[in-house]
Amino acid sequence: MRTPRNDQLSDTDRAGKRGQHTPERRCVVTGEVAPAERLVRLALGPDGLVLPDVLGKAPGRGGWIGVTRAELEAAQAKGRLRGGLARALHDNGFTLPDDLGERIAVQLERATLSRLGLEARAGFLISGSDRIEQAARRGQLRQLLHAADAGEDGRRKLAQAWRVGEGEEGSGREGLVLPVDRQTLSMALGRENAVHLGFIDARAADRVLAHLTRWQFFTGWSRDAANRGPDGDSRNAGVRAEDSGDARNDAF
Repeated sequence: MRTPRNDQLSDTDRAGKRGQHTPERRCVVTGEVAPAERLVRLALGPDGLVLPDVLGKAPGRGGWIGVTRAELEAAQAKGRLRGGLARALHDNGFTLPDDLGERIAVQLERATLSRLGLEARAGFLISGSDRIEQAARRGQLRQLLHAADAGEDGRRKLAQAWRVGEGEEGSGREGLVLPVDRQTLSMALGRENAVHLGFIDARAADRVLAHLTRWQFFTGWSRDAANRGPDGDSRNAGVRAEDSGDARNDAF
């Protein structure tokens, strides 16, 4: 599996995971092996229907994919997905829904937004430009997120405050743009006009980024999609919560 961009572990995280077993699974489309937390599970239901199980908690047999939606749908159209699943399940008597790619995308979005809501209710997520800017300048901000329709001026202002607070002026550090607009984000969080979001806890940020990475990889949405100049060149890449120096705690 091609690892989604920016999905790297910090030295602190590597140290924290030493001696721990990381389950690996083989992608039924490409045959490549990768950590299970980076893949999406497909589960075989009692009715013979194969459905996405993005949380990896459904009982019974299943297979794993580590490809984008476009690659999945191409593999399904050519029969390669069915062949790979048949080998993984040791069974060919199953049904693949025609809209499997859409179902996976919906589940990945739901899982990410649900995780955001949980972190917000736990008090680890703040919203509102003024609150975020204040936390950023105090060095308390661990990650910065924006709705897809957030204004560029607002994003730049908060990113600058973040860099100042971290003593990294000129570093190019910027927030991540989510694949959903402010209306969707506001509904998920139960807040009005949720345009900019700030994490004040690194572990909480990484729990969300774990889901977000898979969602963005599968859909092909670039993390810095809205941080591009008029010529299409990215002005920033590689922003990660672990840059704060806190340990990462992936929770796919």
